[in-house]
Amino acid sequence: MAEASESRNRRRRWMLVGGGALATIAVGAAVAVAVVSADGDGQASNKPSSQLPATADIPSDTTGPGPSFEETSAPPPLDPKEFISDVKKDTAPIGPDTLFPGTQLTMGETVYKKGALASTKTCASAAQGTLGAVLTKNDCTRLMRVTYIRDGIAVTVGVAVFDTEAKALKAKNDADSKSVVQSLSGSGVPTFCRSAICRSTSNAYGRYAYFTVAGFTNGKDVKQKDTKVFTTGDDLAEFTFRQIHRRGEAQASEAAGQ
Repeated sequence: MAEASESRNRRRRWMLVGGGALATIAVGAAVAVAVVSADGDGQASNKPSSQLPATADIPSDTTGPGPSFEETSAPPPLDPKEFISDVKKDTAPIGPDTLFPGTQLTMGETVYKKGALASTKTCASAAQGTLGAVLTKNDCTRLMRVTYIRDGIAVTVGVAVFDTEAKALKAKNDADSKSVVQSLSGSGVPTFCRSAICRSTSNAYGRYAYFTVAGFTNGKDVKQKDTKVFTTGDDLAEFTFRQIHRRGEAQASEAAGQ
């Protein structure tokens, strides 16, 4: 009886172990099928490799070479500065109203109200100090002015026009601390910066030299601590540069479209 019982126990253990092995094989097969299905195209992906055509039986690409095209490259964009550096290319109409349009100017969050406009071909007549001689010496052909005002501070911008970039740059370099554009009053702006100490700047871009003079409308002298006066002059100088550059961009764009 003991031997029979021991024999039955051995058979039972073998069946349990064998059943576990079968279960393991079944799970492994399921995983293998799942992986094949994920990598293939439905039922075709489950075909054994023996059912796939041999390499020689797979048709080769018979579509032939694709169409060929000649290599092309877009022409380089035209340089806006090129159009504002020489009178022969800078042919668009110009005036103080086109350089400084509208009734006010916004720089960041600051709004400046526009005052009077002026233009003259006698450049020295709208200059103070040594600027008149500088403009005359370098053959200035026109001087345009505009004034902006905000919170009791006014600034006049003067844009001097020359035939070439070289002459404009020479005028800018010849200007000294006494080379000042004459302030322009009118249209709500009182006379300013005629006898008081004011802050002035000079710059050049293309065939244009541009000058600013900024100060208080009540006649008070400008001091180093008066940062709002400096900011006002810098804002208008920056705006003037942008307007001249836009003029070049507009002419370059028009030339590219022809």
